[in-house]
Amino acid sequence: MTSRREFLKAASLTLGGVGVGLAGLRLARAEEHEIEVAASTLRWAMVVDLPRWIDLQDHEQVFQVCHRAHNVPDFSGLADPEERIRHAIKWIWDEPFANAFPGQHHEVMTERYREAAAPVLCNHCESPSCVRVCPTQATWKRDDGIVMMDMHRCIGCRYCIIACPYGSRSFNFRDPVQGLDPGSITPSYPRRMRGVVEKCTFCSELSDGSGGAWEPECVRASQGALSFGNLRDPRSEVRRLLSERFSIRRKPDLGTNPYVFYLI
Repeated sequence: MTSRREFLKAASLTLGGVGVGLAGLRLARAEEHEIEVAASTLRWAMVVDLPRWIDLQDHEQVFQVCHRAHNVPDFSGLADPEERIRHAIKWIWDEPFANAFPGQHHEVMTERYREAAAPVLCNHCESPSCVRVCPTQATWKRDDGIVMMDMHRCIGCRYCIIACPYGSRSFNFRDPVQGLDPGSITPSYPRRMRGVVEKCTFCSELSDGSGGAWEPECVRASQGALSFGNLRDPRSEVRRLLSERFSIRRKPDLGTNPYVFYLI
C-alpha cells in the first residue's frame, strides 16, 4: 500500500511536470505570437498615380522592362491576330479605364480618365480566389501578402485563370522559349515550359529576405508613376500617398481585397 508521504511526493512530481509542460506551452504560444506579429508588420502593396501614369510618354517601355527581366515570351509577331491574342503572355499591361474599373466609370467623368489607360497586373489580393482553387498549391500567398507562382509545380489545369476576376494570369500554350530573343534572355530568372501559368510576383526575387523594401522593375522604370512599399509601415511612401490622396481599387465589391491602389 502506498503511504501518504509517497502519494504526496508522486503528486508533487506530477504537478511539477504539468507546470513545466504548461510553461513550455505558454512559451511556444508566445513565440508563435511573435512570429505572427512579425509577419503582420509586412504587407507589400503597389500604388499607381494615374495622373502621372497618363502623362508618362512610354508605357510600353515600363512593360518591356518587366517582361525582359522575367523572360516573358513575346508572340506579337504571329501572323494570325486571333493567335496573337491567344498566345499573349502578360505580367503588366494597359487596360482602358472603363474596362479596368467597371462600375466606377460614368459619362460625366472627366475626359482625362474616360480616355485613359490604366496599368493592370496581379493585385496580390488579401483573399485570392486563385489560391483557393489551385489543386497542387502551385500558387500560394506569403505572409507578407505576395501571391506567388511556382511554375514548376503547376500542372496546367488553369483553374486559377478561371478564378481570377482580374485576368492577371497567362497560360503558355506554346513553348515560351520560342517567344524569347536569345540575346536578351535573363539567365538569373528561371525559364518555364509549355503548359504552365505565370504572372507578376512583385519582383519578389529582388528581395533579400530580410523584410527590407525593394523596387520592382516596373516601379524603377515608371518615373514615379508607380510606387511600392510596406503598407503597414507608417513611414513608407505608399502609406503616405494613400493617406493624402483619394484612391480606388479594381472590382472592390468581389471581396478579394486587392493590394494595388490607384490614385485619381
